Amino acid sequence: MDQRQLVERARQGDHDAFAELARAAVVRLDQAARLILRDPELARDAVQEGLIRAWRDLPKLRDPDRFDAWLRRLTVNSCIDQTRRRRRRPIEVELTAIHAPAVVDMSGALADRDLVDGVLRHLDERGRAVVVLHYFLGLPLTEVATTLGIPVGTVKSRLHRALGEMRVAMAAEPFTHPSPIAGGQLV
Repeated sequence: MDQRQLVERARQGDHDAFAELARAAVVRLDQAARLILRDPELARDAVQEGLIRAWRDLPKLRDPDRFDAWLRRLTVNSCIDQTRRRRRRPIEVELTAIHAPAVVDMSGALADRDLVDGVLRHLDERGRAVVVLHYFLGLPLTEVATTLGIPVGTVKSRLHRALGEMRVAMAAEPFTHPSPIAGGQLV
């Protein structure tokens, strides 16, 4: 069954059809929310809130073919709402654990991820949302604008400003690559 049929069935109250739609989208929504919010718990809450809004407002969706973009927009808006509600909560970052030493030197990739993590932390939620949607999810700027419900020019200016802030933050970061030792461990 294609997505349009699932959306039509879900609009008529079919819980199973909506669950299938949500199951197909939840991983990408969670990844985007984690990158925007920088907190896995808040990200899960934002995704859940976006899905609840989607179920509640599904009858109002005009074009079933735009379901993915609409759901992404609801989730990004939930992320922005989360940051507004919890301005004073400290930022927590969950990094993937390394379970076994790798044969190749992973220190460069880990260092790059830490650097990106650090510079993203300097952005406000709107700038992070644009950067995440465009660079991490690969959406074109027109789709980012649609997702956020803002004009393309605003997306371009936010992206330009965010990239400038990231450059400044990278220049200011006292960053050194860890030195690898035998066995793939880091010093």
